[in-house]
Amino acid sequence: MASQQDLEFTYSTIDQIFRLSVGPTGDYSGAMYNGNFALTLEQAQRQKHRFIAESLGITKGSRVLDMGCGWGPFLTYIKEKGAIGRGVTLSSAQAAACRENGLEVEVKDCRQITPADYGTFDAVTCIGGMEHFCSIEEYRAGRQDEIYAEFFRKVADLLPVGGRYYMQTMVFGKNMIPLEEISLKAPKGSPAYALALMIAQFPGSWLPYGYEQVVRNAKPYFKLISKSSGRLDYIETIGQWRKRFRAFHLKKYALYASLLPRIMTKKEFRDLVAVFRVSPNRVCFQQETMDHFRLVFEKV
Repeated sequence: MASQQDLEFTYSTIDQIFRLSVGPTGDYSGAMYNGNFALTLEQAQRQKHRFIAESLGITKGSRVLDMGCGWGPFLTYIKEKGAIGRGVTLSSAQAAACRENGLEVEVKDCRQITPADYGTFDAVTCIGGMEHFCSIEEYRAGRQDEIYAEFFRKVADLLPVGGRYYMQTMVFGKNMIPLEEISLKAPKGSPAYALALMIAQFPGSWLPYGYEQVVRNAKPYFKLISKSSGRLDYIETIGQWRKRFRAFHLKKYALYASLLPRIMTKKEFRDLVAVFRVSPNRVCFQQETMDHFRLVFEKV
């Protein structure tokens, strides 16, 4: 799994930049347009939150655990509905921002949570977290299925029979290439290059191979209630994010400038320069080396 250091690199580095661009409880996961790209980003994200809450039966008083809660957008949504939400993240900056906004969030590895920590819940969500559960090294060691199966066992322990779990995750798509071909030295615009940029942007992370791998490892504990691809929605979401990240804001551009010493002295930051020029995950979605799925499970 991506370590706390990996996730601090990915998320805490951009903390203030993200919040100045997308808002204090901005959502850093694919929105839900359902084909209506006339919606604003905020409308599409709220449509997604409503879909999740309705799919899980979250109502006033429901206890909900949000794994990998980011800056707390879904926790904020269900708090407005009277639910009792708790979130965990491995980004200290995200956790601090959530607490500033009145949310109950801790820095914790969601894969290690047991009922002894917080009790059980009426519903559990993991919106983008599974993308970080398996590293390249663990994949090479043949441990990917084992890691996912153990995670689903832990989630099942947190829910009653009939309790529901929602997740959405990027997965490798129908045009995925062999790991050995992925390289920053590959031609610009190629799948091999875009995937290498993804690895640089999200160190310690390797995706599931299609939604089928996820469902297969959930099967001993959960039945699949619904699935839908959010690939096209995510392409639009990323386009909207990039407009907002580039929009001028004096403090934000000062923060960009503050990254220059790290870019000049640390290789992992130099690799990220290309990410500012091209969105690798958007390219991967367009080339269908990656897909994206929303999955609703029910504990059996």
